Amino acid sequence: MPLLNKTEARSSLLSAAPSNSPSGRSSSWSAARLALTAFFTVDGFLFASWVVRIPDVRAQVSASHSALGLALLCISAGAVATMALVGRLCLRYGSRRVTIASVAVFSLAAALPAHTHSVLALGAVLLLFGAGYGAANVAMNSAAVDLVAELRRPVMPSFHAGYSLGGLLGAAVGGLLAGRISTSWALAAAAAAGLAVTAAAGTALLRAPAALPRPAATAPAAAQTPAARPSRHARLLVVLLGLTALCTAYGEGALADWATLHLTDDVHASGATAAAGYASFAFAMTAGRLSGTWLSERLGQTRVMLLGGLTACAGMATAALAPSVPLVLAGFVLVGLGLANVFPLAIAQAGAAAGPQGVATASTLGYAGMLVGPPVIGFLADALSLPAALLTVAASSALAGLLALTVRRHRAA
Repeated sequence: MPLLNKTEARSSLLSAAPSNSPSGRSSSWSAARLALTAFFTVDGFLFASWVVRIPDVRAQVSASHSALGLALLCISAGAVATMALVGRLCLRYGSRRVTIASVAVFSLAAALPAHTHSVLALGAVLLLFGAGYGAANVAMNSAAVDLVAELRRPVMPSFHAGYSLGGLLGAAVGGLLAGRISTSWALAAAAAAGLAVTAAAGTALLRAPAALPRPAATAPAAAQTPAARPSRHARLLVVLLGLTALCTAYGEGALADWATLHLTDDVHASGATAAAGYASFAFAMTAGRLSGTWLSERLGQTRVMLLGGLTACAGMATAALAPSVPLVLAGFVLVGLGLANVFPLAIAQAGAAAGPQGVATASTLGYAGMLVGPPVIGFLADALSLPAALLTVAASSALAGLLALTVRRHRAA
């Protein structure tokens, strides 16, 4: 898969004008965009289906906060361990094929946690779960970067809106099924749905044409350079964007892993209400990402990321310290709106600077936030309290917004 050079990448992300391509080609891009959005959606659905069942699985394996934190650590460990490899696989086999294979593996792994009966077994299963999740995210984002370049609009948030919509659907379905069917049947149904969508969307994605060939004048030059290798400036930019993604993923992972437990343990909400807590976060993130392209074109990506980080900081502080369920839910909504576009814009810019390798590097750094988050919050919850531990999410969200300013200065320099 050819990589974008820096000039092409910048115009691809920032230009608001659609490409002047034949209508048939535009129709194919629309089909590819819908299929890729379906993959993002099923990814979020599968993850949320697991999230709302965490309290049940915790009881099943009799885990403490810290033990559960270590088990959840395995999700991020599995994801981070596979991301660099998947970046290379995308270059060799194409990101679309790798997307299909990764989501299929992730779907199968989603059914396994319900069949564990010890923390050790849960951790082993979550390693595979995380490997599928991480591989799917690198491959999908790499395919999305290519499509963003063809469309010549900053539409990356719309793909991640699909992920958030899937999270909303998964949380809503999980809440409705709570107490009605067992965890094993619920996760098995989610896995079956994931495989069905993978088959349908995968067929459409493979039928859609790949990126347009480069003009003859530029293709040989690209082939003669070590293009496959980003410059030192681009690598530093990718690292900064990866750190931005890290701070954001820390917050997203914390809400995914601990929102339901915060509501049940600290605010004494019911299981169905606790599922609504993650659903409110997912709904707000979906709404924020659906408006992400519009906001990016009018405010600029840096402002969107800065304001988003500060909004999430205020929301998480409210959710962690509020004594009532409505205020906690309102705080989760602010966190969802604030964090909505920070991660996708960071990954899109990293992919524009260095192709699939940039996506893999930034994603690896980003998901390191999920790697660090579960044990840190778990140990802090045992040592202090879960609300105090969740205040670290407020700090990381503010830092993500401030890092966006650093990225802008580095790009200008």
